[in-house]
Amino acid sequence: MILLDCTLRDGGYYNAWDFHPTMVQSYLAAMQAAGVDVVELGFRSLKTNGFKGAFAYSTDEFLYSLSIPPGMKVCVMVNACELVSPDLSLENLSTLFPCGADDSPVGLVRIACHAHEFEKVLPASRWLQEHGYRVGFNLMQVADKPHNEIIQLVQQANDFPIDVLYVADSLGSMSPDETRNLVESVRDGWQGAIGIHTHDNQGLALQNSLAAAEAGATWVDATVTGMGRGPGNAKMEELLIAIADELPEQPNLIPLLALIRRHFQPMKEHYGWGTNPYYYLAGKYGIHPTYIQSMLTDSRYTEEDLLAVIDRLRVEGGKKFSLDTLDAARHFYKTETTGSWNPVELFKDKTILLLGTGPSVRQYSKALESYIERHRPVVAALNAQQDIPAALIDVRIACHPMRLLADCDEHARLPQPLITPASMLPPEVKRALGNKSILDYGLSVEADTFRFSSESCAVPSSLVAAYALAAIASGGASQILMAGFDGYDSDDPRSIEMNQIINAYYNSGGATPLMAVTPTRYRLPIQSIYSL
Repeated sequence: MILLDCTLRDGGYYNAWDFHPTMVQSYLAAMQAAGVDVVELGFRSLKTNGFKGAFAYSTDEFLYSLSIPPGMKVCVMVNACELVSPDLSLENLSTLFPCGADDSPVGLVRIACHAHEFEKVLPASRWLQEHGYRVGFNLMQVADKPHNEIIQLVQQANDFPIDVLYVADSLGSMSPDETRNLVESVRDGWQGAIGIHTHDNQGLALQNSLAAAEAGATWVDATVTGMGRGPGNAKMEELLIAIADELPEQPNLIPLLALIRRHFQPMKEHYGWGTNPYYYLAGKYGIHPTYIQSMLTDSRYTEEDLLAVIDRLRVEGGKKFSLDTLDAARHFYKTETTGSWNPVELFKDKTILLLGTGPSVRQYSKALESYIERHRPVVAALNAQQDIPAALIDVRIACHPMRLLADCDEHARLPQPLITPASMLPPEVKRALGNKSILDYGLSVEADTFRFSSESCAVPSSLVAAYALAAIASGGASQILMAGFDGYDSDDPRSIEMNQIINAYYNSGGATPLMAVTPTRYRLPIQSIYSL
C-alpha cells in the first residue's frame, strides 16, 4: 500500500493554503518518520483572484525553499478545469510546469477531474510523462454511476501513461460496501494501480479507505487529523495505526502526534473541520460539502437555515457547489402565493410595538411592559419571543419553516394568533401547528424588493424581520416601534444583511416609519423607551 498525505493541499480550503513555515517543517519531518510514501504539498494553479498562500501555487521556487527530507516523494495537484476550458491547453501545462521533473522537487502530478472532463484531459498525461513526471488522475463524483458506465469511463485511461487512477468519495456519501463495489468496477475496466480518496461526512472515511484497500486499491489518501474541505478526510494518524501490522516497518508516530498537539489541534479548534450532523446529512443526500462549510462559517445561517437548505438541496440537487444556488436555497419562498388574511384588520392606523429576539427585550422588559399598559399599542412578537408576558402580546409573526417546526409545541401553547404564510408551509409544519389560530399572509422572496399588498408581500430576504415589516406596512400601520433589534458588529454578515433589508424597506413605496426604542447597532432612528 502506498500512503499519500494531502494535508497541505486539501486542508488549504480552510486557511487559504497559508500554512506557517514552522508547522510545515514539523509536518515534513513527521511524515518522514511515519513512513508516508508521498506528500501532496498543494495545488498548481493559474487562478489569481483573491489572496491565497504559497501552497495554492506550490511553485518550484517555493518548494525548493522548504527543507524537504531526502528521498521524500513530492506531489502537486492540478484541477482539470484549468486545462480543458474550452480545450486541452498545453500552453497552460507548460506555464504550470515550466521545467521538467529532473529540475523540480515535484515527482508526481495528480489531475482532479469530473467524468465529463476525463476524456478531454487524458492527453495531458503524455505531456507530463514526456517531461519526466509520474501522473495520477482523481476521478470525482463517480460513486453513483452504474457499473457499466464506470467501466466504459475508466477504460479510456488504458491507452495513456497513468501511474495511478484514483476514485474519490467526493460527497462523503458512500458505505464500505459501496466503496468496495466502486473499486471493483474500476478494476474491471482499468489495468493499472487504483487509489482511493475518502471524505468523512458520515464518519466512514477510514472504514471506506480500508474497504477500498481490501478490494484492490493500492494507493490511499489521508490527512493529518482529517484536515480537508468540509468534514475532511480519512485521518492519517488513524490509518497508520489501522494498517501498522501490514507495513514493512512499524511507523514512528511520536513526531506526528506531537505535530497534532502543537499545531493541528489548535487549528482544528479554530477552523472546525470534521464531521457533524450537517455534514452527515449532506453525505447521506449527496450534497457537496462546501455548502455546509460555507454556511457554518457564515453567521447569518442559523440551525434552522442549515436544515432548511439541506432539505431543499436534497430535493433540488446539490452535487455541484454554487454560491447562487446556496443563496437561493436559503430563501425558500420563490413563488408568491396569496394568503387569506388582510393585515389591515389588525394594523390599520395603529402604533405597532415589534418585539425582536435580542437580549434588550429582557433587559428593558419593565419599561416595555409599562409602555404597553399605558399606551396600548398592537404588540407583535417574532417567533416564540417570551421575555414579555403573554397577556401583553397580541400576535406572533413567523415564516421560517424549520423554525416553525422547532417551535411548534411553543406555538401550540401560546395563546396569540400566528401570522405566517400558511398556504406555503411544508405539510409537516402545517400538521405540527394543529389547531393554532393562523393568519395566512402570503410571501415571496425577491432580491432588493419590498412589495406591500392586502394578502401577500414580497421581501428581499426570508428573515422573519423582513416579513414582519412587510406585513405591518401592508396593514397601514402608522408607526413601528422596534425593541430587541440589538444588532451585531458592523462587519458581521448578519448586521450587513439586516441593514440591507432596512435600506430596501425605506426605498420602497408605502413603508411605515420605523423607530428603535431599545439600543441597536442597525441603521435605525432611535428613541429611548423611557422617553416615550
